[in-house]
Amino acid sequence: MAAGEFAEKEKGTVMRKVIISLAPVEAGKAIDQSALVEDVVKSARAGAAMCHLHCRRKDGSLTDDTAELEDTFERIAQETDLIIQASTGGVSEMSIEQRCRPLMCRRVESASLNGGSTNLGEAVYINSLEDIRYCAGAVYDRGIIPEIEVFDIGMIYNIRMTREQVPYREPMLYNLVFGHKGGMQPDMECLTAFCAAVPRDALWGVTHYGRDNWDFLAAAIAMGASVVRIGFEDSRHLAPGKQAEYNYQEVEKLAALIGAMDLEVATPAQARQIMHILPGKRQ
Repeated sequence: MAAGEFAEKEKGTVMRKVIISLAPVEAGKAIDQSALVEDVVKSARAGAAMCHLHCRRKDGSLTDDTAELEDTFERIAQETDLIIQASTGGVSEMSIEQRCRPLMCRRVESASLNGGSTNLGEAVYINSLEDIRYCAGAVYDRGIIPEIEVFDIGMIYNIRMTREQVPYREPMLYNLVFGHKGGMQPDMECLTAFCAAVPRDALWGVTHYGRDNWDFLAAAIAMGASVVRIGFEDSRHLAPGKQAEYNYQEVEKLAALIGAMDLEVATPAQARQIMHILPGKRQ
């Protein structure tokens, strides 16, 4: 069985679980907190196990003021059992110390840890080795499980280098990000190369930014992805010529796709086991 894969025997059949991670907020768009929470709650009912959010103002811009984010996390946690994942990323002028402030929110169980610098379209996304070490230390100091976001294969080796200074917990979880201009593209050659570079004892998931089809996500699931990210942060595409109005519609479709592949959608409790989230972290 693949590292970290949660399975249960039912009438002699081993059922593989796939975690649906929801990233519901499109960058730069104004945020209606009540509508966002309602959509996230419906997404949880549809099969999402984790919710990934950046620290943003109501106008959608990134900030290091965590008050709004913490309130959103609290409201989500009161109505769902979702794993709360904070982002430490996003292109901005903030320092790594400022970007890591969401880790102080008490509901956070997982957080993104960016594996290096890359071009995101016309923007340059800076994550130095010093930034990686700082973020990793801040994550582990809080008992939080990192999801390591990698935009090209070299970032996997950045993490290997920083492991000499930071004691990463096993199994490590890599989120392979495809689709950004300047990064790895969503084709089978890149996916195969990326997967080959992921350590064999690690978990991996996939994000398809700018997604205009569902083929690539299906291929990643077939190749063993433990986590699949969906939501408006990456794409609103629901079907050819059709955009989703709500995030939960994308979650419903992904859950149906996983079921059609004779796999099972992981519940939040099962996802915590797969990701080895520390017992009692959820408060």
